[in-house]
Amino acid sequence: MAGTVTDTYVNNKIVFVPGKNPKPAPDAHRALLWRCLRRGVELVDPVAANSLDAWPGCFELIAWNAIYYDQIKDVEEDIPWIELLCRKTGPDADDVRASLSWRKKRARLLYTIADLVPLLIPLLPDPAVKNTIRETERYFQNQDGIGTRLRELVKAPLRTLFAHGQRVLLIGHSLGAVIAYDALWELTHLERHPGKVDLFLTIGSPLGMRFVQDRLLGFRQRERRFPCNLRRWVNITAHGDIAALDPDVHDDYLPMLGQGCVETIEDQNRGVFNYFRNEQGLNEHRSYGYLVEPHVARTIAGWWTGGPEQAGRAPGTAAPLAGRAGMA
Repeated sequence: MAGTVTDTYVNNKIVFVPGKNPKPAPDAHRALLWRCLRRGVELVDPVAANSLDAWPGCFELIAWNAIYYDQIKDVEEDIPWIELLCRKTGPDADDVRASLSWRKKRARLLYTIADLVPLLIPLLPDPAVKNTIRETERYFQNQDGIGTRLRELVKAPLRTLFAHGQRVLLIGHSLGAVIAYDALWELTHLERHPGKVDLFLTIGSPLGMRFVQDRLLGFRQRERRFPCNLRRWVNITAHGDIAALDPDVHDDYLPMLGQGCVETIEDQNRGVFNYFRNEQGLNEHRSYGYLVEPHVARTIAGWWTGGPEQAGRAPGTAAPLAGRAGMA
């Protein structure tokens, strides 16, 4: 189908749940995310990028941040850095060196220990990490029903998409991955909804952390522990991304496979570099950088053009076995 566009992709829908912190106004934020997603796909699969151009309405943003923070970020702050990001074709030597630095490895070790022993969290040296924990507590405690409201923002469009038989790629970044996961759990166990997400793609996700798992809906239950409404789950974590402290979800969510809640769970964290930079330097956690990253872009392009069995793999490679795969 090279060079042509058909109705093949009319049922494809990409739903993006962003991470924490105030964001630009929804339309402006959506445009920036789409710019990065489209650029990432262009770098790995130009034919897929061309077909994406024909369906700009396929991308839906779940704009929860303004409700949570009651403020809007100035879009002009990010535009020049996104333009710089999109002019690059990959990480440079400085990006790789910074992501693999001893400072990053030391910080990850400290945070891993604190995740295992939560009483140590107040002693962490990085105020940003402690602030993140405080911010997420508001969601997990459902203060003033905020958690319920955010999950409904995710569930409402999913119900509509399922009702129309559309094929859904649900992308969750950072805290957005947690909100999306909890929304899927509610659809499974509270609403008994029969619809399924074709591919759940989590990027920079904290779902591997014990602190988060202890607070997920249903995670401490035996019979209703996991959501059972997704076909495939791909989790991608960049080197140096401390917010995604444990880069693997396969080990913690392995029972989902045996219970028939998901067909495959795949972690990708080797050779993944988020090279977004701004005036503060390299930020391995930003969603814009993840969306142009080749592993993420190949997953999106593969899902878009080839179906769930292709997502996450370069053209011509064999299908992964159920479970852990794709550690590129």
